[in-house]
Amino acid sequence: MNILQLIASLSILVFIHELGHFAMARLFGARVEKFYLFFNPWFSLFKYKSKRSGTVYGLGWLPLGGYCQIAGMVDESMDSEGLKSAPKPDEFRSKKAWQRLLIMAGGIIFNVILAMIIYIGIAFTWGDKHLDSKSVESGWKFSEVAQQVGFRDGDIILEADGVGHLNALSTQFTGKLINAKEIKVLRDHKDTITIAMPNDFVERMLAAEQSFATPRVPFVVDSVVRDETLATGLHKGDNIIAINGQATPDIEAVISALQAAKGTTVEIMAIPVGQAKLGTKAFDTESDSRAVCYQVAVDTVGQIGVVIRPMQELYPVEQISYGVFEAVPAGIRRATTTIGGYVSSLRYVFTKEGAKSMGGLGTMAKLFPSGFDWLAFWSVTAFLSIILAVMNLLPIPALDGGHIVFILLEMITRRKLSDKVMMYIQTVGMVLLILLMLYANGNDIYRYLIK
Repeated sequence: MNILQLIASLSILVFIHELGHFAMARLFGARVEKFYLFFNPWFSLFKYKSKRSGTVYGLGWLPLGGYCQIAGMVDESMDSEGLKSAPKPDEFRSKKAWQRLLIMAGGIIFNVILAMIIYIGIAFTWGDKHLDSKSVESGWKFSEVAQQVGFRDGDIILEADGVGHLNALSTQFTGKLINAKEIKVLRDHKDTITIAMPNDFVERMLAAEQSFATPRVPFVVDSVVRDETLATGLHKGDNIIAINGQATPDIEAVISALQAAKGTTVEIMAIPVGQAKLGTKAFDTESDSRAVCYQVAVDTVGQIGVVIRPMQELYPVEQISYGVFEAVPAGIRRATTTIGGYVSSLRYVFTKEGAKSMGGLGTMAKLFPSGFDWLAFWSVTAFLSIILAVMNLLPIPALDGGHIVFILLEMITRRKLSDKVMMYIQTVGMVLLILLMLYANGNDIYRYLIK
């Protein structure tokens, strides 16, 4: 399912990217020789040649990209035959510098526009959800790297660099925290602690391959199955706080304890219906007078026959809806914020830790959920569209950004590089790009094998 979603997403993104080049080329009268979705070494699944424009439209069989071949342009096809003749008026090389600049930037522009359109659609269809980080009353579970700088499991995040009301459900939430200079937390529901963030914190996270923190969600029973052998005594609304005397402050801890007790009977301590209130204090499994003990059978797969109450019913998650005109600025705002965050994170790619964490198709596939969900699919697709736009803007000769740099230099110096020199530069760029792709996908394979 992850692979199918990735192929579908990349098909949309590549089509729109190449459509950007195609549209700009046609706008300025440059002849497009081929427009292909997917690559077509040896044969095509489908192709059609337009009698009016002469453009060959096709569908390749290798779902790793696509291309728009413009006459008179040195591109990834490395086809130099058409460059041996004198330039024709309808060729890329005959167009003015500013026109060639827009043709090369067309793919990037269209990918950014696509991300904005998707985010606008998400805002209008699903709206936004807001959960103030300080409302996560059971606190957060921090990674080992975060604990090394002073965080403790159960701390409630109040603010970062003086900014409060942080949305724990926002895609930018973690970025704001790991790039902050100081973070204030509430510890044990009474003490406000200020934690200074080290300058190399992100590099530490990348080196350890750890995230920052996840919200602790208590295991609250939402319903009980009709099976007398399971869930003995448990009721709807019971908050499980300990199993066999071991504190279980969140769902993960409960599941872990049950997995370790498959096929046995465990003693479960829970706060009864009508008294469960999240995060009021650190639970004392020995003296908490509110708690009731149950003897519960665990089946052979580690389950006790109950359904878990979802997080949005435990914490005050605010649903924000947008009308048509409200969704437009909300979507554009989310797109620009995501672009800013991704561009800011690129500086870590050039560090030792960042290079090790680089990933390819496998990493991208993991961005999608294992089960299909429209909201998740379009959210990841919009994010990948931004990644594609930003990465293509990098000044690597084989990418759009490389062509843009040379055109800008031409506009400044009033001197154009020869087609022969451009072929050499394109060759070097293609080699670098292939090596980069091999390295990124090699990292995915290595991580898969060692795990």
